[in-house]
Amino acid sequence: MELICTVLGYSACIVVGGLLFAAYKLGLLYQLLHKTETKSPRHGGESVAEVLRAHGVKYVFTLVGGHISPILVACEKLGIRIVDTRHEATAVFAADAVARLSGTVGVAAVTAGPGLTNTVTAVKNAQMAESPLLLLGGAAGTLLQGRGALQDIDQMSLFKPLCKFCASIRTVREIVPTVRKALSIAQSGTPGPVFIEFPIDTLYPYHLVSQEFGVKNPPKGLMGKILAWYLHNHLMNLFAGAWETRDVSPLPVHIPQATDDQVQKCIELVSRAKKPVILLGSQATLPPTPVDNIRQALEDLGIPCFLGGMSRGMLGKNSPIHIRQNRRDALKEADVVLLAGTVCDFRLSYGRVLNRRSKIIAVNRDRTQLLKNSDMFWKPTIAIQGDAGSFLVRLSKGLQGHRCPEEWPQSLKAGDVTKENANRAKADEKTEHHLNPLKVIHCVDELMDEDSIIVADGGDFVGSAAYIMRPRGPLRWLDPGAFGTLGVGGGFALGAKLCRPESEVWIVYGDGSSGYSVAEFDTFTRHKTPVIAVVGNDACWSQISREQVPILGSNVACGLAFTDYHIVADGYGGKGYLVGREDEHRLSDIIKQAQKETREGRATLLNVLIGKTNFREGSISV
Repeated sequence: MELICTVLGYSACIVVGGLLFAAYKLGLLYQLLHKTETKSPRHGGESVAEVLRAHGVKYVFTLVGGHISPILVACEKLGIRIVDTRHEATAVFAADAVARLSGTVGVAAVTAGPGLTNTVTAVKNAQMAESPLLLLGGAAGTLLQGRGALQDIDQMSLFKPLCKFCASIRTVREIVPTVRKALSIAQSGTPGPVFIEFPIDTLYPYHLVSQEFGVKNPPKGLMGKILAWYLHNHLMNLFAGAWETRDVSPLPVHIPQATDDQVQKCIELVSRAKKPVILLGSQATLPPTPVDNIRQALEDLGIPCFLGGMSRGMLGKNSPIHIRQNRRDALKEADVVLLAGTVCDFRLSYGRVLNRRSKIIAVNRDRTQLLKNSDMFWKPTIAIQGDAGSFLVRLSKGLQGHRCPEEWPQSLKAGDVTKENANRAKADEKTEHHLNPLKVIHCVDELMDEDSIIVADGGDFVGSAAYIMRPRGPLRWLDPGAFGTLGVGGGFALGAKLCRPESEVWIVYGDGSSGYSVAEFDTFTRHKTPVIAVVGNDACWSQISREQVPILGSNVACGLAFTDYHIVADGYGGKGYLVGREDEHRLSDIIKQAQKETREGRATLLNVLIGKTNFREGSISV
């Protein structure tokens, strides 16, 4: 370029450079080397489907819209199951559940504008839950964005704060590399959602798109010719090289790992501990380490474990090292605390529950989460930015032959037994009205199949269930995570039942939260995904009311009605049961009948009228 400028002069060089840049931006240079196949019937949706199939995607969740129809049709033709829901948020929640349970990326596709805005809460939930998720969104045509087209908004600005990666497709040839890149980013580092926007003219075939590029009554003269040339060139560039063979295979996924030196330091620290404790978070269940390997590592270590989020069930139903109660007391006594994917946020009182005399090992893929609140309430002895699951396996191998002193987990387990006996006694108490919610939860827990998956969606009733219900194994508990989102139930259950069709899938609903997704009983019916929902119906947003009434003296906006949710389920093709105090003696029989209905292919809902207890007084709601 310097030689050209010397020969032509810098003014001419600037002109030449400007022309080259304009030619590049208009795609003229690319079109010189790549053909536009104007007779091809192919469309951009086929490119999307090919990449998804190559990455092992089995399901795409959606609420249909014209902007995205080519993606859905192409996926179905390639054997990817299209599962349509009654709300876009449910589609994303279902994709989130598939990501958590399958170890792959969950995929949802929704239409432009309001279709995408309806997903915002679910995408944020996936971000905070660290779920790898691909959201495919429709958009106005490439030349109509910002010009008042139907459902046209600035979608990129909306999703950039929520997603690890956002892209807007500008030509058909960009689809394959962009989708591959997005899928890799979703799984790398700290997993999370990614978003790709598809303008409608990048998805439909050339012969249809070309019809939209004709101008009726174009301006006469030079301006008319320039406009006609610009539109024709834009169309040709849109499809130039679109159907050339491209690699659709998965790109590498990058996962941070602890160094050998870091692992060795932790081995030395744990080997000297008399009262170690492990706090396991959802991150420990992420690929690539199989959850069964992590479970074996924990059992070999013999260290008492508190399990949170997706790690609930990691040690099965009745493990001697799984401690469920009195966590605060255990942390006061512990000399070494291992935070394996657990974050010092509100769930650990921002780190204040940790004893300052304890040696603390923190392992997390995300540096911000790794050190959250460490500038104020706690300090890690060893902080490792790496994968928690693989770290635990390496720690166990390094400590082979060493086990935690048995009297320590035994003493904590004794405290568990005492507390759980007290909870059981409270379940036998009569409430002033209706059924004791604790008794209902105990009964469900005792009768559910050993391969059951529990979906938690609610406040007070679900909070009680978290203390009582025992997931039978790894990846058998689904809750929203740190965002505390209501409305996950229908989507999570749908995704879970598709991933594990042989398993009983139970939604534990509060009556308030059930209103968000009870319409998905229609989806369960149409897609033959029979689940069981238990609605704890106390006609109240109880978790809020419990604090609002004594503090502010009013129950305003907290009261609901004893709504006939069982009839709603019937109307959507399921089977509903109303369960009240008069049914207490046959509660087990009703639950067993619901299980039988589900095995026979019908989604069921138990609308259980419950009374008030003081079991969760003082629980957090803000």
